[in-house]
Amino acid sequence: MDDPRANRSLEDIDRDTVFHPNTSIAEHLFVGPTIIEGASGVRVRDASGRRWLDAMAGLWCVNVGYGRRELAQAGARALEELAYFHTFASMSNPPMIRLADKITGLMREAGLPQLGKVFFANSGSEANDTAFKLVRYFNNLRGQPRKKKIIARLGGYHGTSVASGSLTGIDYYHRAFDLPIEGVLHAACPHHFAFAEPGESEPAFAARMAAGLSDLIEAEGAETIAAFFAEPIMGAGGVMMPPKGYFEAIQPILKANDILFVVDEVICGFGRTGAWFGSERYGLQPDLLTFAKGVTSGYFPTSGVVVCDDVWAVLAEGSKEIGAFAHGFTYSGHPVGAAIGLANLALIESEALVHNAATVGAYFKRTLEARLGDHPNVGQIRGEGLILGVELVADRQSGRRLAAGDPAHKKVAAAAFERGLITRAMVYVPVNAFSPPLCFTRADVDETVDLYARAVADVFGS
Repeated sequence: MDDPRANRSLEDIDRDTVFHPNTSIAEHLFVGPTIIEGASGVRVRDASGRRWLDAMAGLWCVNVGYGRRELAQAGARALEELAYFHTFASMSNPPMIRLADKITGLMREAGLPQLGKVFFANSGSEANDTAFKLVRYFNNLRGQPRKKKIIARLGGYHGTSVASGSLTGIDYYHRAFDLPIEGVLHAACPHHFAFAEPGESEPAFAARMAAGLSDLIEAEGAETIAAFFAEPIMGAGGVMMPPKGYFEAIQPILKANDILFVVDEVICGFGRTGAWFGSERYGLQPDLLTFAKGVTSGYFPTSGVVVCDDVWAVLAEGSKEIGAFAHGFTYSGHPVGAAIGLANLALIESEALVHNAATVGAYFKRTLEARLGDHPNVGQIRGEGLILGVELVADRQSGRRLAAGDPAHKKVAAAAFERGLITRAMVYVPVNAFSPPLCFTRADVDETVDLYARAVADVFGS
């Protein structure tokens, strides 16, 4: 008897067997997948040969662009030399050692010399989970067992696992998951454009946000607060920029209350903002820094936490009594991922991609402003380097915002996709985000802005 499943298409097999992340199950079963078969430079193509200009670098991550033979070759060599070995119980491997040394060297160059030890994981969620556990472990070791609560921010994104998903301050990621877990608090979202009071300047708004954080700490008791998590630029929340004076006001509050500052550089790290790290761009001095995405340009799942000397000293001393640091992953410090990371960082340096992100990013923003800055449904165009966002409104002149649940930005992203451009519709504020590979050119920008402006016209009719 013939097997009725033998002649299924890839789309049908996908529907039958794959559980997709961050996807509407009902919609997927009806529409089916878009199967990306290949990619080169800043473009991806599907099995039918249709091509898109990827202005999101996958998920904010393909910093050096697609199809880089240098990374494929580095991975192939690593697979031949040492395809895998674990890093538990003091086991190590040369690529991991060299990558840790490279990352801490970049930290020193970025004005972050206190960040000297790297713990490797596999994803941004794992890195932030590790930081979550580390700050509690740290306070237990130094005899402050009550100091366990963690503050993140509404609109912030730190992952989707139980701990990192709790840190994420977006209800979309909490629904039906019983998140956030106990002990995670959320401060107000510091997005001036959406949440400032009428006539409130950025510095005044930043001061109000800082005062709100102080009030939250006082209400909970500083002796119960372990850490504060923040992205330099709030990426997945909607490319929300820190208002003027915000981090300058926040950091002294944390210091005064003995609260660790954890900076999530999963999106901003490795050149995205036109500096090696967002911390460098905004003058941040983290106690812990998490990274992922750009460290390998997404060619291998690698992430980590960089720990400051003061925290490390407590961990090292406490180890004498408590024993091994009982946390880690099978693939922590994977030699293939580390080799690819080293090759990737070498490309970013040799091709001056951090500088390119700064200069082409500035051109991108100017071009968006020239084409869409007066559009009645474009409220704000913002960004730094090659991370930008366009926030849509019901009426720019009056300042009237889109009604809750209005999917205009989703419609624009869908229209752009039909025209051959990938942008993302954010879920916290109505923003279309752009985060292209750092090798983006001015010609790529011109094409992106033209396709996006046409998509806006498709939706709004002007």
